[in-house]
Amino acid sequence: MILVLLTYKVDIAQIDALRPAHVDWLKQGVADGRLLVAGRKVPVTGGFFMARGSLDEVQAWAATDPFATAGAAEYAFIEVAPSVLAPGLESLGQ
Repeated sequence: MILVLLTYKVDIAQIDALRPAHVDWLKQGVADGRLLVAGRKVPVTGGFFMARGSLDEVQAWAATDPFATAGAAEYAFIEVAPSVLAPGLESLGQ
């Protein structure tokens, strides 16, 4: 599983203009079974998501994010292996 941290590189107005396409991209990731969770950083300086797949696969997928294709965000990728999970989240450890 890969944790991805996004940091915005452009004005929030440009982020807001790209957000509908970004949200559609995230929803498609859920439908495809790749995306597990996504959200914003607080304060809103970027966001995060967790995705299934190898580091190379997730990096390639993230490169198709509208924020990435517009050069609006930079991405940090962290490979994680969950070992302690709350009830109901057992599938994340697989």
